[in-house]
Amino acid sequence: MRIFSKTGVVFLAVILMMSSLVHGPMMADAAVAPPTVNANAAITIEEGTGKILYGKNVDQLLGIASMTKMMNEYLILEAVAKGKLKWDDKVTISDYAYEISQDRSLSNVPLRRGEAYSVEELYQAIAIYSANGAAIAVAEKIAGSEAKFVDMMNKKADDLKLGAHKFVNATGLNNSDLKGKFQVGSATDENQMTARGMAKLAQHIIQDYPDVLKTSSIAKKKFREGTSDQIDMTNWNWLLPGLIYAREGVDGLKTGTTDYAGQCLTATAVQDGMRVITVVMHANGGTSAHDKTRFSETNKMLDHAFNNFKVMEVRKANAAVKETIAVNKGKEDSVALMTKDAVKIVVPKTNNRAKTR
Repeated sequence: MRIFSKTGVVFLAVILMMSSLVHGPMMADAAVAPPTVNANAAITIEEGTGKILYGKNVDQLLGIASMTKMMNEYLILEAVAKGKLKWDDKVTISDYAYEISQDRSLSNVPLRRGEAYSVEELYQAIAIYSANGAAIAVAEKIAGSEAKFVDMMNKKADDLKLGAHKFVNATGLNNSDLKGKFQVGSATDENQMTARGMAKLAQHIIQDYPDVLKTSSIAKKKFREGTSDQIDMTNWNWLLPGLIYAREGVDGLKTGTTDYAGQCLTATAVQDGMRVITVVMHANGGTSAHDKTRFSETNKMLDHAFNNFKVMEVRKANAAVKETIAVNKGKEDSVALMTKDAVKIVVPKTNNRAKTR
């Protein structure tokens, strides 16, 4: 808990009644009947507090496929924020990135060998269209090689305390799909995380770099519009408004599909002022990216969250707290407590006991 002192007033950044995934998650409310989710693992959290509203096998290590690219996006946005990378920086396409980008059985925008592309257009191809060649190209730009970028991915997962994880490549593909050019792990290795870890990563990227939603919410965009290389990109998250399973309020985040990982989706949506994050891992339908199961199961989880829970403000920002805190060897024996930010909790919609103060 961080405490800021100024003119005898202590500002509390976090009050103990708040809980988050980052600082000890609150568990789902047992009084609310959970949905039946047809997936190997799944989780729903409220984004602001991290409270778990639903969970199934949340700590089981599973394949994440292209949900991997949320970590790519985090590292790209971090590099831009720190001035280590600019959106208009040029990325020259290596033989490796080129070769992967030409495989249209994978999600890709075809890239030209030796051609220079901007970081921004490759980032958009990654976030919207899950472009694998683009992911490799930007990884090489940031770290010098995919292997070094994988090191960054694993370190960042440790730094963010995402729990059990294993990154072996920058795409989320099985290493066997990398044309013999994989640099980390075995020929059949694949990236893995838990549902809890994926939700935590989504929470971090939304809170640390909220502009991620400006791109993840784009349903359709043309890559290299107006050139001979133009290609239509339709977001694989078909819950986005304007797409086949459109749901109002959905604005992210990332799908993933491989034979090992099955159908996966990390989604986020806002309704009535509450943002939730859902993760579905290995939805038990078909393994085709065109199967609807991950979307139907995500809808169940969103319905459950929005129909049964609400966010309540129990302390306004800069509000006085009745309790005081003792001060050792200070000018005063105690000082008043005030909240730095508004304190919010998640409660069942049937709960009217909590009062705003």
